[in-house]
Amino acid sequence: MIRRLMRIVWVISRYRLDTLVPMERLPWWLRGIFMLSPLRLIAIGPRRRGERLRLALETLGPIYIKFGQVLSTRRDLLPPDIADELKRLQDQVPPFPGDQARALVEAELDMSIEDAFARFAESPLASASIAQVHAATLHGGEDVVVKIIRPGIEAVMRQDMALLYRLAGILAHVPEARRLRPVEVVRDYESTLFDELDLTKEAANTSQLRRNFQHSPLLYVPATYWDLTRHRVMVQERIHGVPVADTDTLAAQGTDLKKLAERGVEIFFTQVFRDNFFHADMHPGNIFVSREAPADPQYIAIDCGIVGSLTREDQDYLARNLLAFFHQDYYEVAALHIESGWVGEDTRANEFAAAVRTVCEPILEKPLKDISFGQVLLGLFQTARRFNMEVQPQLVLLQKTLLNIEGLGRQLYPDLDLWATAKPFLEQWMRERAGARGFWESLKRQAPELSRQLPELPVLAHQALVRAEHGHHQQRRQSEAIGRIQRRLDVRAQRQRRLRLGGLLVIGALAWQPLLAWASEQPWPVLGAALLGGLLLTWN
Repeated sequence: MIRRLMRIVWVISRYRLDTLVPMERLPWWLRGIFMLSPLRLIAIGPRRRGERLRLALETLGPIYIKFGQVLSTRRDLLPPDIADELKRLQDQVPPFPGDQARALVEAELDMSIEDAFARFAESPLASASIAQVHAATLHGGEDVVVKIIRPGIEAVMRQDMALLYRLAGILAHVPEARRLRPVEVVRDYESTLFDELDLTKEAANTSQLRRNFQHSPLLYVPATYWDLTRHRVMVQERIHGVPVADTDTLAAQGTDLKKLAERGVEIFFTQVFRDNFFHADMHPGNIFVSREAPADPQYIAIDCGIVGSLTREDQDYLARNLLAFFHQDYYEVAALHIESGWVGEDTRANEFAAAVRTVCEPILEKPLKDISFGQVLLGLFQTARRFNMEVQPQLVLLQKTLLNIEGLGRQLYPDLDLWATAKPFLEQWMRERAGARGFWESLKRQAPELSRQLPELPVLAHQALVRAEHGHHQQRRQSEAIGRIQRRLDVRAQRQRRLRLGGLLVIGALAWQPLLAWASEQPWPVLGAALLGGLLLTWN
Protein backbone atom coordinates (compact mmCIF):
# COMPACT_ATOMS: atom_id res chain seq x y z
CA MET A 1 0.00 0.00 0.00
CA ILE A 2 2.87 2.40 0.84
CA ARG A 3 4.37 1.68 -2.57
CA ARG A 4 1.06 2.51 -4.30
CA LEU A 5 0.69 5.70 -2.27
CA MET A 6 4.19 6.77 -3.26
CA ARG A 7 3.30 6.15 -6.92
CA ILE A 8 0.19 8.35 -6.60
CA VAL A 9 2.31 11.14 -5.10
CA TRP A 10 4.85 10.67 -7.92
CA VAL A 11 2.13 10.94 -10.60
CA ILE A 12 0.71 14.10 -8.99
CA SER A 13 4.20 15.57 -8.94
CA ARG A 14 5.10 14.48 -12.48
CA TYR A 15 2.02 16.08 -14.04
CA ARG A 16 1.97 19.04 -11.64
CA LEU A 17 -1.69 18.53 -10.71
CA ASP A 18 -1.18 21.05 -7.92
CA THR A 19 -1.46 23.77 -10.61
CA LEU A 20 -5.12 22.79 -11.14
CA VAL A 21 -6.07 23.82 -7.60
CA PRO A 22 -7.84 27.24 -7.58
CA MET A 23 -5.52 29.09 -5.17
CA GLU A 24 -7.82 32.09 -4.82
CA ARG A 25 -10.49 29.89 -3.17
CA LEU A 26 -8.17 28.45 -0.53
CA PRO A 27 -7.64 29.87 2.98
CA TRP A 28 -4.45 31.91 3.40
CA TRP A 29 -2.60 29.26 5.40
CA LEU A 30 -3.27 26.57 2.76
CA ARG A 31 -2.15 28.96 0.01
CA GLY A 32 1.07 29.41 1.96
CA ILE A 33 1.65 25.64 2.10
CA PHE A 34 1.17 25.40 -1.68
CA MET A 35 3.50 28.35 -2.27
CA LEU A 36 6.25 26.67 -0.21
CA SER A 37 5.65 23.21 -1.73
CA PRO A 38 8.72 21.55 -3.29
CA LEU A 39 6.48 20.64 -6.26
CA ARG A 40 7.03 24.19 -7.52
CA LEU A 41 10.63 23.22 -8.31
CA ILE A 42 9.38 20.72 -10.95
CA ALA A 43 8.86 22.16 -14.44
CA ILE A 44 5.29 22.12 -15.72
CA GLY A 45 6.34 21.30 -19.30
CA PRO A 46 4.63 22.06 -22.61
CA ARG A 47 1.47 20.00 -22.03
CA ARG A 48 -1.82 21.80 -21.43
CA ARG A 49 -3.56 21.38 -18.05
CA GLY A 50 -6.36 19.19 -19.42
CA GLU A 51 -3.89 16.83 -21.08
CA ARG A 52 -1.83 16.61 -17.89
CA LEU A 53 -4.94 15.70 -15.87
CA ARG A 54 -6.02 13.07 -18.42
CA LEU A 55 -2.56 11.48 -18.55
CA ALA A 56 -2.35 11.41 -14.75
CA LEU A 57 -5.72 9.62 -14.48
CA GLU A 58 -4.70 7.15 -17.20
CA THR A 59 -1.45 6.45 -15.37
CA LEU A 60 -3.17 5.89 -12.02
CA GLY A 61 -5.58 3.28 -13.38
CA PRO A 62 -9.25 2.31 -13.68
CA ILE A 63 -10.67 3.84 -10.50
CA TYR A 64 -9.27 7.25 -11.40
CA ILE A 65 -10.24 6.88 -15.07
CA LYS A 66 -13.86 6.24 -14.06
CA PHE A 67 -13.76 9.37 -11.94
CA GLY A 68 -12.57 11.28 -15.00
CA GLN A 69 -15.35 9.75 -17.10
CA VAL A 70 -17.98 11.06 -14.68
CA LEU A 71 -16.35 14.50 -14.67
CA SER A 72 -16.26 14.57 -18.48
CA THR A 73 -20.07 14.73 -18.66
CA ARG A 74 -20.22 17.81 -16.40
CA ARG A 75 -19.27 20.61 -18.78
CA ASP A 76 -21.19 22.99 -16.53
CA LEU A 77 -18.62 22.36 -13.79
CA LEU A 78 -15.41 22.22 -15.88
CA PRO A 79 -13.55 24.54 -18.25
CA PRO A 80 -14.02 23.44 -21.91
CA ASP A 81 -10.35 22.47 -22.42
CA ILE A 82 -10.40 20.07 -19.44
CA ALA A 83 -13.80 18.61 -20.39
CA ASP A 84 -12.58 17.95 -23.97
CA GLU A 85 -9.52 16.07 -22.71
CA LEU A 86 -11.45 14.01 -20.14
CA LYS A 87 -13.91 13.04 -22.86
CA ARG A 88 -11.10 10.94 -24.36
CA LEU A 89 -11.17 8.72 -21.26
CA GLN A 90 -14.53 7.32 -22.39
CA ASP A 91 -13.07 5.13 -25.15
CA GLN A 92 -9.53 6.30 -25.96
CA VAL A 93 -7.49 4.94 -23.05
CA PRO A 94 -4.10 3.59 -24.28
CA PRO A 95 -4.65 -0.05 -25.38
CA PHE A 96 -2.65 -3.14 -24.51
CA PRO A 97 -0.95 -4.99 -27.42
CA GLY A 98 -3.08 -6.90 -29.94
CA ASP A 99 -1.00 -10.10 -29.70
CA GLN A 100 -1.61 -10.08 -25.93
CA ALA A 101 -5.35 -9.68 -26.57
CA ARG A 102 -5.26 -12.60 -29.00
CA ALA A 103 -3.50 -14.84 -26.46
CA LEU A 104 -6.01 -13.91 -23.74
CA VAL A 105 -8.98 -14.79 -25.98
CA GLU A 106 -7.47 -18.15 -26.94
CA ALA A 107 -6.73 -18.98 -23.29
CA GLU A 108 -10.26 -18.08 -22.15
CA LEU A 109 -12.09 -19.84 -24.99
CA ASP A 110 -9.66 -22.79 -24.96
CA MET A 111 -9.49 -22.72 -28.77
CA SER A 112 -7.55 -20.92 -31.43
CA ILE A 113 -8.69 -17.58 -32.82
CA GLU A 114 -9.18 -19.23 -36.23
CA ASP A 115 -11.55 -21.82 -34.75
CA ALA A 116 -13.57 -19.16 -32.90
CA PHE A 117 -13.76 -16.45 -35.57
CA ALA A 118 -13.56 -16.14 -39.34
CA ARG A 119 -11.78 -12.81 -38.79
CA PHE A 120 -10.28 -11.12 -35.71
CA ALA A 121 -8.80 -7.59 -35.80
CA GLU A 122 -5.81 -7.26 -33.50
CA SER A 123 -6.09 -3.46 -33.52
CA PRO A 124 -8.77 -2.50 -30.98
CA LEU A 125 -11.90 -0.56 -31.91
CA ALA A 126 -11.95 1.15 -28.52
CA SER A 127 -10.04 0.95 -25.27
CA ALA A 128 -11.47 1.86 -21.88
CA SER A 129 -10.36 1.71 -18.26
CA ILE A 130 -11.06 -1.97 -17.56
CA ALA A 131 -11.33 -3.62 -20.99
CA GLN A 132 -10.82 -3.06 -24.68
CA VAL A 133 -12.89 -4.10 -27.69
CA HIS A 134 -11.84 -5.78 -30.95
CA ALA A 135 -13.89 -6.25 -34.12
CA ALA A 136 -14.44 -9.80 -35.36
CA THR A 137 -16.61 -11.86 -37.69
CA LEU A 138 -18.14 -15.24 -36.84
CA HIS A 139 -17.99 -18.19 -39.21
CA GLY A 140 -21.70 -17.64 -39.86
CA GLY A 141 -20.98 -14.15 -41.19
CA GLU A 142 -22.25 -12.13 -38.18
CA ASP A 143 -20.26 -9.00 -37.29
CA VAL A 144 -19.39 -9.01 -33.58
CA VAL A 145 -17.16 -7.26 -31.05
CA VAL A 146 -14.92 -9.08 -28.60
CA LYS A 147 -14.50 -7.44 -25.19
CA ILE A 148 -11.34 -8.43 -23.28
CA ILE A 149 -10.42 -7.58 -19.67
CA ARG A 150 -7.05 -5.83 -19.29
CA PRO A 151 -4.33 -8.15 -17.96
CA GLY A 152 -3.08 -7.52 -14.41
CA ILE A 153 -5.75 -4.95 -13.64
CA GLU A 154 -7.22 -6.69 -10.59
CA ALA A 155 -4.05 -6.28 -8.48
CA VAL A 156 -3.90 -2.53 -9.18
CA MET A 157 -7.59 -2.11 -8.34
CA ARG A 158 -7.19 -3.94 -5.03
CA GLN A 159 -4.32 -1.64 -4.05
CA ASP A 160 -6.44 1.41 -4.84
CA MET A 161 -9.40 0.04 -2.92
CA ALA A 162 -7.18 -0.60 0.10
CA LEU A 163 -6.17 3.07 -0.01
CA LEU A 164 -9.81 4.14 -0.29
CA TYR A 165 -10.72 1.97 2.71
CA ARG A 166 -7.89 3.51 4.72
CA LEU A 167 -9.05 7.01 3.82
CA ALA A 168 -12.69 6.12 4.55
CA GLY A 169 -11.67 4.72 7.95
CA ILE A 170 -9.97 8.02 8.80
CA LEU A 171 -13.00 10.03 7.64
CA ALA A 172 -15.31 7.84 9.74
CA HIS A 173 -13.68 9.34 12.88
CA VAL A 174 -14.37 12.90 11.74
CA PRO A 175 -17.79 14.08 13.06
CA GLU A 176 -18.54 16.15 9.94
CA ALA A 177 -17.78 13.24 7.60
CA ARG A 178 -19.34 10.44 9.66
CA ARG A 179 -22.85 11.08 8.35
CA LEU A 180 -21.53 10.44 4.82
CA ARG A 181 -20.92 6.80 5.89
CA PRO A 182 -17.66 6.65 3.91
CA VAL A 183 -16.81 3.00 4.67
CA GLU A 184 -20.20 1.76 3.45
CA VAL A 185 -19.98 3.91 0.32
CA VAL A 186 -16.52 2.52 -0.49
CA ARG A 187 -17.75 -1.04 0.16
CA ASP A 188 -20.63 -0.59 -2.29
CA TYR A 189 -18.29 0.98 -4.84
CA GLU A 190 -15.86 -1.95 -4.46
CA SER A 191 -18.60 -4.50 -5.08
CA THR A 192 -19.79 -2.62 -8.15
CA LEU A 193 -16.33 -2.10 -9.57
CA PHE A 194 -15.16 -5.68 -9.19
CA ASP A 195 -18.35 -6.97 -10.80
CA GLU A 196 -17.03 -5.36 -13.99
CA LEU A 197 -14.10 -7.79 -13.99
CA ASP A 198 -16.48 -10.73 -14.55
CA LEU A 199 -17.82 -10.46 -18.09
CA THR A 200 -20.31 -13.28 -17.54
CA LYS A 201 -22.08 -10.94 -15.10
CA GLU A 202 -22.01 -8.16 -17.67
CA ALA A 203 -23.41 -10.55 -20.27
CA ALA A 204 -26.24 -11.50 -17.89
CA ASN A 205 -26.97 -7.82 -17.20
CA THR A 206 -26.99 -7.12 -20.94
CA SER A 207 -29.44 -9.95 -21.59
CA GLN A 208 -31.74 -8.69 -18.84
CA LEU A 209 -31.69 -5.10 -20.14
CA ARG A 210 -32.28 -6.33 -23.69
CA ARG A 211 -35.29 -8.34 -22.49
CA ASN A 212 -36.69 -5.32 -20.61
CA PHE A 213 -36.61 -3.19 -23.78
CA GLN A 214 -37.45 -5.87 -26.34
CA HIS A 215 -39.17 -4.21 -29.36
CA SER A 216 -39.02 -0.82 -27.61
CA PRO A 217 -38.63 2.34 -29.73
CA LEU A 218 -36.66 3.91 -26.87
CA LEU A 219 -33.62 1.68 -26.44
CA TYR A 220 -31.84 -1.09 -28.31
CA VAL A 221 -29.43 -3.46 -26.53
CA PRO A 222 -27.19 -5.69 -28.69
CA ALA A 223 -27.37 -9.47 -28.39
CA THR A 224 -24.79 -11.56 -26.51
CA TYR A 225 -23.21 -14.75 -27.88
CA TRP A 226 -23.12 -16.93 -24.79
CA ASP A 227 -21.21 -19.81 -26.37
CA LEU A 228 -18.20 -17.48 -26.83
CA THR A 229 -18.50 -15.62 -23.51
CA ARG A 230 -16.27 -16.39 -20.55
CA HIS A 231 -15.08 -14.78 -17.31
CA ARG A 232 -12.63 -12.42 -19.10
CA VAL A 233 -13.99 -12.43 -22.66
CA MET A 234 -17.43 -11.48 -24.00
CA VAL A 235 -18.66 -11.60 -27.61
CA GLN A 236 -21.53 -9.30 -28.54
CA GLU A 237 -23.40 -8.15 -31.63
CA ARG A 238 -21.67 -5.22 -33.31
CA ILE A 239 -23.72 -2.04 -33.53
CA HIS A 240 -23.31 0.86 -35.95
CA GLY A 241 -24.54 4.02 -34.28
CA VAL A 242 -23.50 7.61 -33.70
CA PRO A 243 -21.82 8.35 -30.35
CA VAL A 244 -24.30 10.35 -28.31
CA ALA A 245 -21.71 13.05 -27.64
CA ASP A 246 -21.19 13.63 -31.39
CA THR A 247 -23.91 16.28 -31.58
CA ASP A 248 -22.59 17.67 -34.90
CA THR A 249 -23.17 14.35 -36.69
CA LEU A 250 -26.54 13.90 -35.00
CA ALA A 251 -27.63 17.37 -36.10
CA ALA A 252 -26.28 16.80 -39.65
CA GLN A 253 -28.39 13.65 -40.12
CA GLY A 254 -31.50 15.50 -38.93
CA THR A 255 -31.87 13.89 -35.49
CA ASP A 256 -34.67 15.33 -33.37
CA LEU A 257 -32.47 16.34 -30.43
CA LYS A 258 -35.39 17.49 -28.26
CA LYS A 259 -37.09 14.11 -28.61
CA LEU A 260 -33.77 12.35 -28.08
CA ALA A 261 -33.18 14.22 -24.80
CA GLU A 262 -36.74 13.55 -23.60
CA ARG A 263 -36.39 9.86 -24.41
CA GLY A 264 -33.18 9.74 -22.38
CA VAL A 265 -35.13 10.92 -19.32
CA GLU A 266 -37.95 8.46 -20.06
CA ILE A 267 -35.47 5.57 -20.38
CA PHE A 268 -33.93 6.43 -17.03
CA PHE A 269 -37.25 6.54 -15.17
CA THR A 270 -38.47 3.40 -16.95
CA GLN A 271 -35.40 1.49 -15.82
CA VAL A 272 -35.56 2.75 -12.23
CA PHE A 273 -39.29 2.48 -11.57
CA ARG A 274 -40.84 0.07 -14.07
CA ASP A 275 -38.01 -2.48 -14.24
CA ASN A 276 -36.04 -1.69 -11.06
CA PHE A 277 -32.92 -2.47 -13.10
CA PHE A 278 -30.93 0.47 -14.42
CA HIS A 279 -27.75 0.93 -16.44
CA ALA A 280 -25.49 2.74 -13.95
CA ASP A 281 -22.55 3.59 -16.23
CA MET A 282 -24.26 5.80 -18.79
CA HIS A 283 -21.34 8.02 -19.74
CA PRO A 284 -21.23 9.08 -23.44
CA GLY A 285 -18.75 6.35 -24.37
CA ASN A 286 -21.40 3.71 -23.63
CA ILE A 287 -24.37 5.37 -25.34
CA PHE A 288 -25.00 5.58 -29.09
CA VAL A 289 -27.89 6.72 -31.28
CA SER A 290 -29.26 4.61 -34.11
CA ARG A 291 -28.66 5.97 -37.61
CA GLU A 292 -32.12 4.80 -38.65
CA ALA A 293 -35.18 7.09 -38.36
CA PRO A 294 -33.44 10.25 -37.04
CA ALA A 295 -36.84 11.92 -36.62
CA ASP A 296 -37.79 9.09 -34.23
CA PRO A 297 -34.39 8.49 -32.58
CA GLN A 298 -33.54 5.35 -30.66
CA TYR A 299 -30.71 4.94 -28.15
CA ILE A 300 -28.27 2.01 -28.20
CA ALA A 301 -26.69 0.98 -24.87
CA ILE A 302 -23.53 -1.06 -24.41
CA ASP A 303 -21.27 -1.95 -21.45
CA CYS A 304 -23.75 -3.09 -18.81
CA GLY A 305 -21.04 -4.03 -16.32
CA ILE A 306 -22.49 -1.70 -13.68
CA VAL A 307 -26.22 -1.94 -13.04
CA GLY A 308 -28.30 -0.89 -10.06
CA SER A 309 -31.58 -1.74 -8.39
CA LEU A 310 -33.52 -0.49 -5.38
CA THR A 311 -35.64 -2.13 -2.73
CA ARG A 312 -39.40 -1.68 -3.07
CA GLU A 313 -39.32 0.67 -0.08
CA ASP A 314 -36.58 2.85 -1.60
CA GLN A 315 -38.47 2.93 -4.90
CA ASP A 316 -41.64 4.14 -3.17
CA TYR A 317 -39.85 6.75 -1.07
CA LEU A 318 -37.89 8.03 -4.04
CA ALA A 319 -40.96 8.34 -6.27
CA ARG A 320 -43.00 10.03 -3.54
CA ASN A 321 -40.13 12.44 -2.80
CA LEU A 322 -39.77 13.36 -6.48
CA LEU A 323 -43.51 13.88 -6.92
CA ALA A 324 -43.69 16.01 -3.80
CA PHE A 325 -40.76 18.01 -5.14
CA PHE A 326 -42.44 18.46 -8.55
CA HIS A 327 -45.62 19.62 -6.77
CA GLN A 328 -43.53 21.95 -4.57
CA ASP A 329 -44.87 20.20 -1.47
CA TYR A 330 -41.73 20.61 0.63
CA TYR A 331 -43.45 19.62 3.87
CA GLU A 332 -44.19 16.22 2.30
CA VAL A 333 -40.52 15.94 1.28
CA ALA A 334 -39.50 16.62 4.89
CA ALA A 335 -42.07 14.17 6.30
CA LEU A 336 -40.90 11.42 3.93
CA HIS A 337 -37.26 11.94 4.90
CA ILE A 338 -38.16 11.67 8.59
CA GLU A 339 -40.42 8.65 7.99
CA SER A 340 -37.72 6.81 6.03
CA GLY A 341 -35.07 7.50 8.69
CA TRP A 342 -32.88 9.54 6.34
CA VAL A 343 -32.92 12.30 8.96
CA GLY A 344 -33.38 11.99 12.72
CA GLU A 345 -36.84 11.50 14.22
CA ASP A 346 -36.37 14.63 16.34
CA THR A 347 -36.07 16.78 13.18
CA ARG A 348 -38.79 19.41 12.93
CA ALA A 349 -40.54 18.87 9.61
CA ASN A 350 -41.40 22.55 9.09
CA GLU A 351 -37.75 23.62 9.57
CA PHE A 352 -36.46 20.94 7.22
CA ALA A 353 -39.14 21.86 4.64
CA ALA A 354 -38.11 25.52 4.78
CA ALA A 355 -34.45 24.62 4.21
CA VAL A 356 -35.25 22.40 1.21
CA ARG A 357 -37.57 25.07 -0.22
CA THR A 358 -34.78 27.64 -0.08
CA VAL A 359 -32.47 25.40 -2.13
CA CYS A 360 -34.90 23.92 -4.64
CA GLU A 361 -37.41 26.66 -5.40
CA PRO A 362 -35.05 28.66 -7.68
CA ILE A 363 -34.55 25.73 -10.11
CA LEU A 364 -38.14 24.58 -10.62
CA GLU A 365 -39.75 25.00 -14.03
CA LYS A 366 -36.45 26.03 -15.61
CA PRO A 367 -34.64 24.37 -18.54
CA LEU A 368 -31.32 22.63 -17.97
CA LYS A 369 -29.30 25.52 -19.39
CA ASP A 370 -30.64 27.89 -16.67
CA ILE A 371 -29.95 25.56 -13.75
CA SER A 372 -26.73 25.71 -11.75
CA PHE A 373 -26.58 22.18 -10.35
CA GLY A 374 -23.28 23.00 -8.68
CA GLN A 375 -25.03 25.62 -6.53
CA VAL A 376 -27.98 23.27 -5.92
CA LEU A 377 -25.71 20.43 -4.78
CA LEU A 378 -23.76 22.80 -2.53
CA GLY A 379 -27.01 24.01 -0.95
CA LEU A 380 -28.28 20.46 -0.46
CA PHE A 381 -25.00 19.41 1.19
CA GLN A 382 -25.25 22.35 3.58
CA THR A 383 -28.85 21.40 4.38
CA ALA A 384 -27.84 17.77 4.92
CA ARG A 385 -25.05 18.83 7.28
CA ARG A 386 -27.38 21.07 9.27
CA PHE A 387 -29.95 18.31 9.80
CA ASN A 388 -27.44 15.43 10.17
CA MET A 389 -28.84 13.69 7.10
CA GLU A 390 -26.95 10.48 6.35
CA VAL A 391 -25.84 9.37 2.89
CA GLN A 392 -27.77 6.32 1.67
CA PRO A 393 -25.12 3.99 0.14
CA GLN A 394 -27.78 2.13 -1.88
CA LEU A 395 -28.58 5.38 -3.69
CA VAL A 396 -25.00 6.33 -4.62
CA LEU A 397 -25.20 4.48 -7.96
CA LEU A 398 -28.50 6.18 -8.71
CA GLN A 399 -27.02 9.61 -7.94
CA LYS A 400 -24.05 8.87 -10.22
CA THR A 401 -26.43 7.83 -13.02
CA LEU A 402 -28.49 10.99 -12.54
CA LEU A 403 -25.33 13.08 -12.96
CA ASN A 404 -24.55 11.25 -16.21
CA ILE A 405 -28.12 11.70 -17.50
CA GLU A 406 -28.14 15.39 -16.63
CA GLY A 407 -24.78 15.86 -18.35
CA LEU A 408 -26.03 14.12 -21.51
CA GLY A 409 -29.22 16.17 -21.53
CA ARG A 410 -27.23 19.37 -21.21
CA GLN A 411 -25.13 18.41 -24.27
CA LEU A 412 -28.03 17.23 -26.43
CA TYR A 413 -30.74 19.79 -25.73
CA PRO A 414 -30.02 22.48 -23.11
CA ASP A 415 -33.63 23.76 -23.33
CA LEU A 416 -34.97 20.43 -22.04
CA ASP A 417 -37.63 20.88 -19.35
CA LEU A 418 -36.60 18.05 -17.07
CA TRP A 419 -39.55 18.50 -14.72
CA ALA A 420 -42.26 18.48 -17.40
CA THR A 421 -40.71 15.35 -18.93
CA ALA A 422 -40.40 13.36 -15.71
CA LYS A 423 -43.54 14.40 -13.83
CA PRO A 424 -46.18 12.62 -16.03
CA PHE A 425 -44.18 9.39 -15.97
CA LEU A 426 -43.91 9.37 -12.17
CA GLU A 427 -47.60 10.22 -11.71
CA GLN A 428 -48.59 7.36 -14.02
CA TRP A 429 -46.26 4.95 -12.21
CA MET A 430 -47.67 5.91 -8.81
CA ARG A 431 -51.24 5.44 -10.07
CA GLU A 432 -50.37 1.98 -11.34
CA ARG A 433 -48.49 1.10 -8.18
CA ALA A 434 -51.02 2.35 -5.63
CA GLY A 435 -54.28 2.05 -7.61
CA ALA A 436 -56.56 -0.85 -8.49
CA ARG A 437 -54.23 -2.05 -11.23
CA GLY A 438 -51.31 -2.17 -8.83
CA PHE A 439 -53.40 -4.11 -6.30
CA TRP A 440 -54.47 -6.58 -8.99
CA GLU A 441 -50.89 -7.07 -10.22
CA SER A 442 -49.69 -7.62 -6.65
CA LEU A 443 -52.49 -10.14 -6.11
CA LYS A 444 -51.52 -12.01 -9.29
CA ARG A 445 -47.89 -12.17 -8.19
CA GLN A 446 -48.82 -13.57 -4.81
CA ALA A 447 -51.55 -15.92 -6.12
CA PRO A 448 -49.33 -19.05 -6.34
CA GLU A 449 -48.16 -18.63 -2.75
CA LEU A 450 -51.67 -17.85 -1.53
CA SER A 451 -53.13 -20.89 -3.35
CA ARG A 452 -50.48 -23.07 -1.70
CA GLN A 453 -51.22 -21.72 1.76
CA LEU A 454 -55.03 -21.56 1.48
CA PRO A 455 -55.72 -25.30 2.23
CA GLU A 456 -53.44 -25.03 5.25
CA LEU A 457 -55.19 -21.99 6.74
CA PRO A 458 -57.55 -23.95 9.08
CA VAL A 459 -54.62 -25.97 10.47
CA LEU A 460 -52.46 -22.85 10.76
CA ALA A 461 -55.30 -20.96 12.49
CA HIS A 462 -55.82 -23.85 14.96
CA GLN A 463 -52.08 -24.00 15.68
CA ALA A 464 -51.99 -20.23 16.20
CA LEU A 465 -54.92 -20.43 18.66
CA VAL A 466 -53.29 -23.31 20.55
CA ARG A 467 -50.00 -21.36 20.75
CA ALA A 468 -51.86 -18.25 21.91
CA GLU A 469 -53.73 -20.22 24.59
CA HIS A 470 -50.55 -21.93 25.72
CA GLY A 471 -48.81 -18.57 25.86
CA HIS A 472 -51.67 -17.12 27.89
CA HIS A 473 -51.50 -19.98 30.43
CA GLN A 474 -47.72 -19.70 30.64
CA GLN A 475 -47.93 -15.95 31.17
CA ARG A 476 -50.53 -16.44 33.91
CA ARG A 477 -48.35 -19.05 35.67
CA GLN A 478 -45.36 -16.71 35.46
CA SER A 479 -47.45 -13.86 36.92
CA GLU A 480 -48.63 -16.06 39.80
CA ALA A 481 -45.07 -17.20 40.52
CA ILE A 482 -43.81 -13.62 40.51
CA GLY A 483 -46.65 -12.65 42.85
CA ARG A 484 -45.74 -15.41 45.32
CA ILE A 485 -42.11 -14.38 45.30
CA GLN A 486 -43.08 -10.74 45.87
CA ARG A 487 -45.31 -11.66 48.82
CA ARG A 488 -42.47 -13.71 50.40
CA LEU A 489 -40.12 -10.76 50.00
CA ASP A 490 -42.66 -8.42 51.60
CA VAL A 491 -43.13 -10.78 54.58
CA ARG A 492 -39.37 -11.09 54.98
CA ALA A 493 -38.92 -7.30 54.87
CA GLN A 494 -41.65 -6.78 57.49
CA ARG A 495 -40.04 -9.41 59.73
CA GLN A 496 -36.66 -7.67 59.47
CA ARG A 497 -38.19 -4.29 60.33
CA ARG A 498 -39.88 -5.76 63.43
CA LEU A 499 -36.62 -7.39 64.56
CA ARG A 500 -34.70 -4.12 64.18
CA LEU A 501 -37.39 -2.14 66.03
CA GLY A 502 -37.57 -4.71 68.83
CA GLY A 503 -33.80 -4.76 69.19
CA LEU A 504 -33.67 -0.97 69.44
CA LEU A 505 -36.40 -0.96 72.11
CA VAL A 506 -34.64 -3.62 74.20
CA ILE A 507 -31.31 -1.80 73.93
CA GLY A 508 -33.00 1.49 74.80
CA ALA A 509 -34.72 0.01 77.88
CA LEU A 510 -31.53 -1.61 79.25
CA ALA A 511 -29.46 1.52 78.62
CA TRP A 512 -32.09 4.08 79.68
CA GLN A 513 -30.35 5.40 82.81
CA PRO A 514 -26.86 5.73 81.26
CA LEU A 515 -28.34 7.26 78.13
CA LEU A 516 -30.36 9.78 80.17
CA ALA A 517 -27.22 10.85 82.02
CA TRP A 518 -25.27 11.10 78.77
CA ALA A 519 -28.07 13.07 77.04
CA SER A 520 -28.21 15.66 79.86
CA GLU A 521 -24.59 16.54 79.16
CA GLN A 522 -24.84 16.82 75.31
CA PRO A 523 -25.71 19.93 73.23
CA TRP A 524 -28.94 19.86 71.22
CA PRO A 525 -27.29 19.24 67.74
CA VAL A 526 -25.78 15.97 69.02
CA LEU A 527 -29.12 14.88 70.45
CA GLY A 528 -30.88 15.72 67.17
CA ALA A 529 -28.40 13.69 65.17
CA ALA A 530 -28.75 10.70 67.49
CA LEU A 531 -32.57 10.89 67.23
CA LEU A 532 -32.44 11.11 63.40
CA GLY A 533 -30.10 8.08 63.24
CA GLY A 534 -32.46 6.05 65.37
CA LEU A 535 -35.41 6.96 63.13
CA LEU A 536 -33.48 5.97 59.98
CA LEU A 537 -32.51 2.61 61.48
CA THR A 538 -36.15 1.95 62.33
CA TRP A 539 -37.37 3.03 58.82
CA ASN A 540 -34.84 0.85 56.98
